[in-house]
Amino acid sequence: MSLKEQFGKDVLLTGWGHSRFGKLTDETLESLIVQVATEAIGNAGIEPGQIDEIYLGQFNSGMMPLAFPSSLALQVSEQLANVPSTRVENACASGSAAFQQGTKSLLAGTAKTVLVVGAEKMTHAGADVVGAALLGADYDMAGKASSTGFTGLFAEVAKHYEKRYGPVSDVLGTIAAKNHRNGVDNPYAQLRKDLGEEFCRTVSDKNPMVADPLRRTDCSPVSDGAAAVVLSVAPTGGATAPVRLAGFGQANDFFPTDRRDPTAFAATRASWQRALGMAGVGLGELDFAEVHDCFTIAELLMYEALGLTEPGQGSRAVQEGWVFKDGKLPINVSGGLKAKGHPVGATGVSQHVIAAMQLTGTAGDMQLPAARRAAVQNMGGVGIANYVSVLEAV
Repeated sequence: MSLKEQFGKDVLLTGWGHSRFGKLTDETLESLIVQVATEAIGNAGIEPGQIDEIYLGQFNSGMMPLAFPSSLALQVSEQLANVPSTRVENACASGSAAFQQGTKSLLAGTAKTVLVVGAEKMTHAGADVVGAALLGADYDMAGKASSTGFTGLFAEVAKHYEKRYGPVSDVLGTIAAKNHRNGVDNPYAQLRKDLGEEFCRTVSDKNPMVADPLRRTDCSPVSDGAAAVVLSVAPTGGATAPVRLAGFGQANDFFPTDRRDPTAFAATRASWQRALGMAGVGLGELDFAEVHDCFTIAELLMYEALGLTEPGQGSRAVQEGWVFKDGKLPINVSGGLKAKGHPVGATGVSQHVIAAMQLTGTAGDMQLPAARRAAVQNMGGVGIANYVSVLEAV
């Protein structure tokens, strides 16, 4: 049973906007939000006054002094005066959390057109500030000093995985090389350089070990950026055909580390099952997926959580070429967080925008042939807050 069959109405992505990701010294949080919101509204073919509600995904957690940005999107137009606007925060999944809140407003009937924006400004803050902010998303490390930050947390996941299933250093290097190669074709990406497998697999002066076994090339960069999408219950006559939300899922895991299997990502798996179940489709009916590869070990575990392989066999998806552009389920054709960048609050919305571009044939050099159905997966913390959307061409 699809979302439309379950709720009796469509949720359509009818317009979208996307900034470049990277160190954007000439941009502010406000300018990024206004840029992508204006682009999304124009792409949808509507007037700003037709927006019933706004949701802004942003993490911040002390990276910016302004901690109350919900009304910044109103700067787009005087027509947005008095439109309800809410900031949504769920760590690195803040963008997808905002997307699902917008979806629920449409399904509840309290809005017919919703603007969802994801944005983050990070690169101006020092490494210590960013590191402390991100560690605020971990139950055990929040407020504590750490020389490796969130990389250290995922390095521990990798160590548990290696202890249980064997070495993964080479396959992680291949995942990094794949995503860097894909990022070359993404005009929004922060890192647009094909580094090659040998470089990504090898520790060197230019690719140091950050937290064993994760090298620099195994880690997504600190980024600025924004993305926006207009959600509607009916086509709006925009610049492209709309994209349908066929199903969605959310699942949260227990926060303390000792209450979770470090390699199972159980709630991530549950979010996949809920989204695919609502959409009424199987994994084999997806043409591609954009997943949350904040670190390469996260992408490897995602192959297993989404059911592409059995636990401990994620490397098979790489070794047999399943996740490459010409494979049976291309993963992170955009370059993923690894190459595209990871402005935390923007990431989930960006993933939806990139997927919508693919499904409407407007992805440019990133374009896959005959892409008709996709999945987007975004998570906060070490598999704590998990969101999955299934999107399809109309």
